[in-house]
Amino acid sequence: MTLPDISIAREISQQIVETRFNTPNEIVTWMGAMQAQDFPMVKWAVSLRLPGSSEASIEAAMDKGEILRTHLLRPTWHLVAADDIHWMLGLTANRIKASMKSRDKELELDETIYSKCNALIQKALSGCKQFTRDEIIAEIKIAGIATDNNRASHILMRAELDGIVCSGALKGNKQTYALLDERVPKTAIISREESLGKLASRYFISHGPASLNDFVWWSGLAVSDARIALEMVKTDLISEIIGNETYWFRPTLKPINPDLNKVILLPAFDEFIISYKDRSASLLLNDHKKAVSDNGIFRPVIMINGLVTGIWKRRFLKEKVIIETDFLRQHTSSEKKQIEIEAAKYGLFLNKKAEVIFKNNADGK
Repeated sequence: MTLPDISIAREISQQIVETRFNTPNEIVTWMGAMQAQDFPMVKWAVSLRLPGSSEASIEAAMDKGEILRTHLLRPTWHLVAADDIHWMLGLTANRIKASMKSRDKELELDETIYSKCNALIQKALSGCKQFTRDEIIAEIKIAGIATDNNRASHILMRAELDGIVCSGALKGNKQTYALLDERVPKTAIISREESLGKLASRYFISHGPASLNDFVWWSGLAVSDARIALEMVKTDLISEIIGNETYWFRPTLKPINPDLNKVILLPAFDEFIISYKDRSASLLLNDHKKAVSDNGIFRPVIMINGLVTGIWKRRFLKEKVIIETDFLRQHTSSEKKQIEIEAAKYGLFLNKKAEVIFKNNADGK
């Protein structure tokens, strides 16, 4: 197996090609969790793994509470299946809270304030109510607690990490919060050890071939815990050494098709790029800064045969979405035609017509 083989194998593992599922919930469950700070883009991330689905169908699954958007694994938003949210929070929340302590101190947020805010939020949402961010902040302000200087974001994130709230149904075009235990009643509690094994299994099966370092990055776990987790599931995986790295993946991963040559419009922050510490299988070193900004913004990218070949961005008109490309290498007329086909799929997802503007056809010029 070579680095290009790894990338194509990951396309199969991540359901980007030859998907085996039929619902948004099945996709998110398979993936374990999907980074989701860019809400419009993560809906496309689910949809491109579920041919024929639409933005409306992804939102419907979220409105029903089948999939949820919350903070877990790392201190950022993720989509997670309702059946997985309790054990994933139990496994990863404390480490995220510890990573926030320095900033909490700067914002003068302590356990007393967090406890008071959690109680206020719980009271406001009790009885299956669902409030927008602004509505919750208003309740906190009434109690005399300052919410400026990003304190509100930390207060709401802490409520998520403490298992008080999760995402509710959309209210117009605004997201809401609901009480987690009302939206997803807690069932059987599993041990930390079982959770570790479950998370490792979910990652390597859905994201493999991947290394231990990749898993540490994605999961947010301490290296020692990640090692324990991998040891627990090694017998269910196979491995291959490439260079100085050992890659783990599911035994049923289909043989690599080197002629796959599929064009994909990956969304910003897609798992295919962001979920690996080492992205060299899909993203050339010289192109990394063009696809990933210095402050950690993962841009939407064009991928051909598992390799990032360009950047894309979109802008909206009333009934149309305009997609502009910025190529990192030369593209053939056939590849451009495939990009237009994929853009049309994105348009269907949004229920809009799509138009592609090819900005250049040279190496990053």
